[in-house]
Amino acid sequence: MSQGRAVWRYLIGAALLTALAVTLDSAAIGAAIAGASPGWLIAALLLSVPQVALSAWRWRYTAARLGAPLGRRQAYAEYYLATFLNQVLPGGVAGDAARAWRHARELESGHAAWQAVVIERASGQFVLLLCALAALAASVPLQSALARAIDGRAGWIIGALLAGALGVAVLLRRRAQPGGRIAAVLGRSLLARDVWPVQLVASAGVVLSYMTVYLCCARMIGVTLPTAELWPLVPWVLFAMAIPLSVAGWGVREGAAAVIWAAAGLDPAQGVAISVTYGLVVLLSSLPGALVLLRQRARVASSSRSNSVSLPQA
Repeated sequence: MSQGRAVWRYLIGAALLTALAVTLDSAAIGAAIAGASPGWLIAALLLSVPQVALSAWRWRYTAARLGAPLGRRQAYAEYYLATFLNQVLPGGVAGDAARAWRHARELESGHAAWQAVVIERASGQFVLLLCALAALAASVPLQSALARAIDGRAGWIIGALLAGALGVAVLLRRRAQPGGRIAAVLGRSLLARDVWPVQLVASAGVVLSYMTVYLCCARMIGVTLPTAELWPLVPWVLFAMAIPLSVAGWGVREGAAAVIWAAAGLDPAQGVAISVTYGLVVLLSSLPGALVLLRQRARVASSSRSNSVSLPQA
């Protein structure tokens, strides 16, 4: 990524947050975050530990299916490092690219390392999409908001979706013929009869942990909205974070929360406050990755010093 594009993503996130602060009651948002409950904060941070462990296990499982084995400790440390880099670098995938690159250096052919990361992340996004659709089916306010949004344009929207789906189906059919490389990779690591249930359960566990952390953040700042009304809103906010316009979803996530809360007939400032709290909790939970980075840099520096050769004086 060019330096200019990276700067723009920082600026876009800052601009979105500034617009929300000007439009909404920023004082109330700040007061809610400042009064966060330490107990719920600890619960959210503790939940992030098995979350990373399960994500790292999913990565190891996918990589092993592709013939690119990973050690348990290596996968765990690399996933923490990737999570931290995703929080501080633009785009949200820099850390994933870095762990794929480092794993690829250990293999004779690095393709499997990159494929494992892409498929492992895609598995999680697919399950998140399923959760978002299920949430839409369960939330009457969201259904009403969607009906109002597409009133008079439903035919065009449905037609566009069908055309897009047909285009994707044709592309996949051409690229994944039986015996083809893509079909073989997806079959071994994602779609095989004995594989897809494992991927589905693992990704469902990861997504459920994301949603639970978000709910913890809501309780942390004193939101008393019943869980049955709150949880259908969460997957859509998390799904918006996949839009690569800012750094770690900042600004985009809060904007999506404001829109979704307003669509559900709730105070958009409340959604923004929860979202900001969630972003801070995720950043805090990723800090072990910073320690991994420091250890790796120290190891590289030590190796460079030990391999240096002192030339004798003439």
